[in-house]
Amino acid sequence: MNKDGVEDARDHRQRMVSAQLEARGIRDPQVLAAMRRVPRHAFVGPEHIDEAYTDSPLPIGEDQTISQPYIVALMTEMLDLCPDLRVLEIGTGSGYQAAVLAEVVGEVFTVEVKAGLLDTARQCLDRAGHDNIHFRHGDGWDGWPEFAPFDRVMVTACAGRVPPRLLGQLSPNGVMILPLARDSGEQILCRVTRSGSLGMDIQEGIPVRFVPMISGEEAEQ
Repeated sequence: MNKDGVEDARDHRQRMVSAQLEARGIRDPQVLAAMRRVPRHAFVGPEHIDEAYTDSPLPIGEDQTISQPYIVALMTEMLDLCPDLRVLEIGTGSGYQAAVLAEVVGEVFTVEVKAGLLDTARQCLDRAGHDNIHFRHGDGWDGWPEFAPFDRVMVTACAGRVPPRLLGQLSPNGVMILPLARDSGEQILCRVTRSGSLGMDIQEGIPVRFVPMISGEEAEQ
């Protein structure tokens, strides 16, 4: 991308932050700064470059999507982050959410069940110069026990219940953000705080729409 293209992308990000995030109540200065810095266009295919800063999710292949910018910012803000935290992300996808997290916290551990998506995301993140992101190809339901406990967990796919292994890998009083499906099929973005041994407090947020959280066996079918 030439100099004019880089400046145009910065302008697009600034407008995205103003119109899509600040206008909807995103206030965390760290999150807003990260959203201004991370080039969303670098995480979509060439056929979607012109749509990179629109207010919508976009396809990234293998029936997966890059989330709407507002949802990325909202989920990041809901985690209540600070620079010394370690975050486990389930569902690397395009790598865009991991890049935003990496701008705010000390270390990001990201797990993706689809090998092709993980390879592409790793290349994008390496080009962006992020050196505080660790990658694992594996089943998101299993988390990453070797590096647990984590201060925060973000799940970028919808589950029918809070995954027990992920809860077990969360630090006491740690926070998990994930979409949960109700019996009706409606998805609700939830903030889960671990309490006691394996207890949890769940706060429900806004309705959302995410792809389902699949197991490793399902991904291979």
